[in-house]
Amino acid sequence: MDLALLRTFVTVHRAGSFTRAAALLGLSQPAVTSQIRTLERQLGRPLFLRQARGVTPTTIGDELAHKAAPHLDALVEIAESGLDEESALRTLHLAGPPEFTAERALPALTELAARDGQGFALRASFGTAEDTLEGLAAGHHDLAISTARPRGALLTASSLCDEEHVLVASPRWAERIGALPLGGGAPALENLPVVEVHESLPFVSRYWASVFDACPAVAGTVIVPDLRAVLACASAGAGLAVLPRYLCGPALEREEIVLLHDPLVPPLRTYFLVVRTGSLALPHVARAHEWLQRAATRWC
Repeated sequence: MDLALLRTFVTVHRAGSFTRAAALLGLSQPAVTSQIRTLERQLGRPLFLRQARGVTPTTIGDELAHKAAPHLDALVEIAESGLDEESALRTLHLAGPPEFTAERALPALTELAARDGQGFALRASFGTAEDTLEGLAAGHHDLAISTARPRGALLTASSLCDEEHVLVASPRWAERIGALPLGGGAPALENLPVVEVHESLPFVSRYWASVFDACPAVAGTVIVPDLRAVLACASAGAGLAVLPRYLCGPALEREEIVLLHDPLVPPLRTYFLVVRTGSLALPHVARAHEWLQRAATRWC
């Protein structure tokens, strides 16, 4: 079987589209279509179902991708690193949510990347869970941190750590609101200004549903797409916010913000470490994966 055809097939499978695969491979879309048809004729079975937008793999297509992709990745690793592995510096492409990746993952991996004789170059990108997993499947990233567990056999996920969410505000707001009873409800928090990352209030809504079993009767006063900016605005007195404890822990110690509520069971969010199935056979990916798992034991 022609390895070039398999490479095109795996790229289409990961990209979910002939058009995106053609761009990744530097080929024209008709060339990609022709190669897939040739492979389908050789196998005597369809590999993809053509949809209005993109393609969906058949059962045979999924099975072939699961078997072929790890070996093709390993061949690419050999071709790119050459025979002298001691002198080859591999590049690890990491993707994940901006705050957790910047505050947790990158400092840990930077320590590993700088190690003499076994380090690697590091490239990072930020994005939503959906974008990150799509990019990983398409081959843009080697390793992804996601708050969503992927489905299917193409990607493999393992739990990394849980983050605790806390309800906080500046001391000025805390004095106005007063202490909430342990395990109590949310009436005292209604109609207060909120700092959030999106108009849909994802962090506040999740906290309200988990702790108060209710929908928040609050409106976003300041919307900024980064939790570090949310923390800065909440510390400045813009309103209440729900933040990961690891992110706002130093500000709590300095009393720039204070806890508004301390529920018996705090809401948690799980992070997953995700790779393409079989890619842990690549040494630099395996080292980074193991290093992050070890580092995560100190984060929980």
